[in-house]
Amino acid sequence: MRKASIKRTTAETDISLDLLIDGTGKRGIATGCGFLDHMLTLFAVHGQFDMELRCKGDVEVDYHHTTEDIGICLGGAFREAAGDFGGIKRYSSIILPMDEALVMCAVDISGRGTLRWNVDIPAEKVGDFDTELAHEFWTAFCRVSGFTMHFRMMDGENSHHIIEAVFKAASRAVSDALSLDARLGGRVPSSKGTI
Repeated sequence: MRKASIKRTTAETDISLDLLIDGTGKRGIATGCGFLDHMLTLFAVHGQFDMELRCKGDVEVDYHHTTEDIGICLGGAFREAAGDFGGIKRYSSIILPMDEALVMCAVDISGRGTLRWNVDIPAEKVGDFDTELAHEFWTAFCRVSGFTMHFRMMDGENSHHIIEAVFKAASRAVSDALSLDARLGGRVPSSKGTI
């Protein structure tokens, strides 16, 4: 079973996270930020990841530390749960529509955490969530997971829809890239023999 449990406590956040890669989308998510809860729920459901996440953060400051630290924890959970990455497809991409928004996400489970972000979010806030924090979340996630992820916004006007398309596209691409390819027989999909 590809699963991980992560606990992270700092002066800014206290996070516990349980992740099962090969799940059914069961989730219990409480971050202290309604919009972030919504995005992570979409991520779990559309990627079919089982996720239990609790975060107590310094939300009286803003949602920056909460968002970034959850990205760190989720990236670490995926890295731990995937083990040596033996047998995975490794690559995936999707162009995902969300009403008028259209976002491409391409993933390489490379071991070399890289984020390329071509997403222009027009509003500064969705509710009380600073929209620039979507970039911070995925930066932290990629850095710790070791995944290379490219996001490109191809169309969109509504900031909520754009960020939702990002999280949904990421969930589908990550899920597909981590899916097992029987032809590999458990081998790591790299000419180097390791990721």
